[in-house]
Amino acid sequence: MSTMKRRLAIQLGVISGLSLAMTACTDATKSPVPATPAASGGTVLIGGSIFTLQYPWFLGAQEGMQKWGNEHPDAKVKFQFEDSNQSIQTNIQKLEDLAAAGAKGTSLLLVERGMPGFSVGKRLKKLGLKAQDTSELFFDNVRLPADSLLGGPAHENKGFICLMQELQWERMQLAISGVAAAQAAIDWTVAYVKERKVFGQAVSTYQNTRYTLAELQTQVQIARVFVDKCIEELLQNKLDVATASMAKYWCSDLQCKVMDECVQLFGGYGYMWEYPITRAYADARPQRIYGGTNEIMKELISRSMGLSAK
Repeated sequence: MSTMKRRLAIQLGVISGLSLAMTACTDATKSPVPATPAASGGTVLIGGSIFTLQYPWFLGAQEGMQKWGNEHPDAKVKFQFEDSNQSIQTNIQKLEDLAAAGAKGTSLLLVERGMPGFSVGKRLKKLGLKAQDTSELFFDNVRLPADSLLGGPAHENKGFICLMQELQWERMQLAISGVAAAQAAIDWTVAYVKERKVFGQAVSTYQNTRYTLAELQTQVQIARVFVDKCIEELLQNKLDVATASMAKYWCSDLQCKVMDECVQLFGGYGYMWEYPITRAYADARPQRIYGGTNEIMKELISRSMGLSAK
């Protein structure tokens, strides 16, 4: 059997206590190895390691069971096919079709807690967002029934479309939370500088303090008006990708800028975890990363302007 080169992988998320598995892309090269015929049908099997699951998943490809396992200590992929009534070559063709389909071959699967082979590892220690648990997810030969396909058969190979449909709203949520957090930081800082005294007078009486807060409040107010306009367009289904990207990038950048300036006005206390401004500073940083990095947002905006790197 000739060697195949495939683009396969999984991205993971957790929704309402369920793990959501999505096909994505990474390179893997290995020869398929025939295996014993499957004893039961209507299932698919996922095998792999933390956050990287080797998986060419296609529902209903055959009556038997397909199996792909990560069997190499260096995480190279070996494909194993368990075939009850179709040839290995047929499976290879289906795998090639899936790889060629790219985003059009993406499906979403639900993996429930308690399923044999699926386990949740330790909570990871993050810089911020400590009330939001983030954990390692382990998949060790997890068998999924055919009805694990999110949305049912009608949504087979439509996972990417499902994800893209909500991107504008996701980015607006980040913009909204960014503006709200920035305003909260300004309010905390205004209250603090009125009470905190340095060299016998309140920090708020210094020109630098007053001008800094005036600039920050002006910028947050501008962002708030822009976000309100975006929400109106979103409710009317008129919000386009570029405008949503502008809101996400601008408001998350502004959020981080406001946090940094406010921490400075708090002085040494701004570095103490007991103060909310310190926790808000740590929580703000990933806003520029998730939901699409701000660099990607700028790329999308520039494309809408007819600009391209090519």
